Amino acid sequence: MAITAAITAVEGYLPDFVLTNEELAKMVDTTDEWITSRTGIKERRILKGKDQGSSVMATEAVKRLCEKRKIDPLEIDMLIVATVTGDYIFPATANIVCDKVGAKNAWGYDINAACSGFIFALVTGAQFIQGGRHKKVVVVGVDKMSSIINYQDRTTCIIFGDGCGAVLLEPTEDGSGIIDYVCRVDGSGRKHLYQKSGGSANPPTNDSVDKQEHFVYQEGQQVFKFAVREMADVSVEMMKRNNLGADDVAWLVPHQANKRIINAVADRMELPESKIMLNIHKYGNTTAGTLPLCLWEYEKQLKKGDNIILSAFGGGFTWGAVYLKWAY
Repeated sequence: MAITAAITAVEGYLPDFVLTNEELAKMVDTTDEWITSRTGIKERRILKGKDQGSSVMATEAVKRLCEKRKIDPLEIDMLIVATVTGDYIFPATANIVCDKVGAKNAWGYDINAACSGFIFALVTGAQFIQGGRHKKVVVVGVDKMSSIINYQDRTTCIIFGDGCGAVLLEPTEDGSGIIDYVCRVDGSGRKHLYQKSGGSANPPTNDSVDKQEHFVYQEGQQVFKFAVREMADVSVEMMKRNNLGADDVAWLVPHQANKRIINAVADRMELPESKIMLNIHKYGNTTAGTLPLCLWEYEKQLKKGDNIILSAFGGGFTWGAVYLKWAY
């Protein structure tokens, strides 16, 4: 049987500080009822403290992952970090995490695909396993969204939180692992969800800071419509391509951006709520962190051979789905 890349361990890390809807209502014109009814979010985690970047969360998650799987960081061949909030423009956060955990034999890089980042990174890491070049690839999804959120903008500050999840990919020939995927992009959507300044097209200036252009900008209605359609389309495509009916799918792992988007995707797939992984109420949208955090939280409910579909949509626009069989 062909070699596939199987998830053999999953871990997560969440900051201690909890920002509730009630606390947000003291900062911006909103209410708990308004936020909950529109998004399903009740609270989110925030990484506090000086010099605390995304690598802090990623390092802790990878350390725990190694301890759980009982491997030495020196055994890691490759480490990929999906993030839009790297510690720096350069070097890559993956480099920093390798250094902090002692993965001295690993190489890697960051992938920026917004909320689809974990799917893109997972698919990329799987290629190195399936090609026979690597035996242990760590894929991290992490974002410190609080670092690029304007807490006077109620269209964005209610949605996002900070968090990290990580998985270990290893080769298997037992039929489990990543079976199929589809990844897509449409750059014409970038004007609806992006960070206006800070890159090479619009470098930081006093004016860009004064205009608050270094925060997330989102046109919610446009993003919502596109996300519902494209997340549902690729999820259904995964089912059709692999002859899966609703009864065959054990779990949908949807990006945790909005409860209404999640419900719409599940409806298209004809899946009951009991098969949908949800933690949006506790953590909000942690961007690249949502999917691995779901896997981590639901790990004890997963069974070897479970058919699982991961689905995400992100700014730019990016979107995709992965079909995998759970390996343990």
